[in-house]
Amino acid sequence: MHYRSKTLATWMALAAGALGLHRFYLHGRRDLLAWLHPLPTLAGLVGVLRMRELGQDDRLAWLLLPLLGLMISVGLLTAIAYGLTSDERWSARHNAGQPARATAWGPVLGVMLALLLAGIVLMSTIAFAFQKFFEWQGSALPG
Repeated sequence: MHYRSKTLATWMALAAGALGLHRFYLHGRRDLLAWLHPLPTLAGLVGVLRMRELGQDDRLAWLLLPLLGLMISVGLLTAIAYGLTSDERWSARHNAGQPARATAWGPVLGVMLALLLAGIVLMSTIAFAFQKFFEWQGSALPG
């Protein structure tokens, strides 16, 4: 069985968590949840491309765009969870039968960066979604 590094998993979730690469690293190609990550991420990217080409009035774009923010947030929250997991618990779950290895500052720095980015992405996604919702509600009112 291969050793699964907590530091590498944390940074993979931070950098490419929206695509599920951290799950492929930890659980292999047969992990169903890993295969479910790319679809909403790509749908959100389609929303970004549509908004760049058609502008902010494209309703499909503003329905798809929050999916990208949600999936990036999921990846960042996963990085935080991985980085804050104790070394003993990490070894018991992902490296059973192997001696526990102490991690240094790698996961801690990953958690710090993930917290910063998660706050920015999550608040931006919520603000964008509510702005578009209220614009839509305002356009539906008579008069």
